[in-house]
Amino acid sequence: MSRPLTIWLAAGEESGDQLGAGLMRALKARLGDGVRFSGIGGGRMAGEGLESLFPMSDIAVMGIGAVVARLPLLLRRIREAGAAVVAARPDALVIIDAPDFTHRVARRARQALPDLPIVNYVSPTVWAWRPGRARKMRPYVDHVLALKPFEVEAHRRLGGPDCSYVGHPLTERLAELRPGPGERTPVGEGPLRLLVLPGSRRMEIARLLEPFGGTLARLSERLGRPIEATLPAVPHLAEAIARGVEAWPVRPRIVEGEAAKFEAFRGAHAALAASGTVTLELALAGVPMVVAYRVSKLEEQLKYVITAPSIVLANLVIGENVIPEFLQGACEPETLSAALAPLCADTPERWRQVAAFERLDALMDTGGEAPSERAARIVLESIARRRQPSVPSGLVAT
Repeated sequence: MSRPLTIWLAAGEESGDQLGAGLMRALKARLGDGVRFSGIGGGRMAGEGLESLFPMSDIAVMGIGAVVARLPLLLRRIREAGAAVVAARPDALVIIDAPDFTHRVARRARQALPDLPIVNYVSPTVWAWRPGRARKMRPYVDHVLALKPFEVEAHRRLGGPDCSYVGHPLTERLAELRPGPGERTPVGEGPLRLLVLPGSRRMEIARLLEPFGGTLARLSERLGRPIEATLPAVPHLAEAIARGVEAWPVRPRIVEGEAAKFEAFRGAHAALAASGTVTLELALAGVPMVVAYRVSKLEEQLKYVITAPSIVLANLVIGENVIPEFLQGACEPETLSAALAPLCADTPERWRQVAAFERLDALMDTGGEAPSERAARIVLESIARRRQPSVPSGLVAT
């Protein structure tokens, strides 16, 4: 009887924890008791049987200032993770997003274990900035699993590792995102149902609450009709958000949890959103939007090296800038409300977005194979290519 396969996974933030858990489930569905896991993850991966080497929160930091403040701990965790991979000598290492952490672990592992198959789940944004990273990944990454269809061509063009589009996990949740009968009323009937999405990180919210509150006030004046605003909040920030919106002239209803968030999506007519994955959620839900974002003065300098035509993920997948975006100084109430108002009625601006969103299903199609299942298949194929003939029989996926 062959020994169980050992997969070492390294996730560095909440979205990676979700992807890692889905991958673990898919691998268990294929191999049953023939697979074991170790590595770094959060609560969802723990639920699938992973005992994390250390708390994922130690490395889940965003922004230049936060990274500098926690640099000694981050460097120590990189060394610990790299040493743990080498000591475990797994059958594969899967690094999941958080490239500033996971790629350093992968380089250490490849140096000590040159035959170790290494799969990168979620491509770094080489198509947006620092494109040279794609070619630099080749010595320590065997295969990239891309969530966005355009990333495959980006890696080919930039000389990156082999790359496959596995699909975005949101495509498995369309029934939760899209309205059923009667859930979304026609845009001109009754109150305007508006989603307000200022982000899921404390610093994002701190920068966007004030201009978003002012935008709702101006929008109410422009439209002259009632607005029912809903603000989905991550639980640990809900109380701070509630305090932040107390003085808003148009007070949003704050909801917590994914089920309540998606329910609000299904009923919404339009949205004001921070840049991020939420723009793709909204587009898949068919909700026209305006996107805004603010960063620190230091981070603003990155605009000089960003090569992407948009910061809005949904625009990049569609291949057209149909969603207006307002950054830094342009993120202010008068400008945002002026862009949002046409989306709140039966107008060409609204239907241009809706028509573009209807193309997403074809653009993001995975041929009937769920993203996590496709990711699991490619991980196993990568092991087979690197480790044959020592791979357990029956490992190669068909």
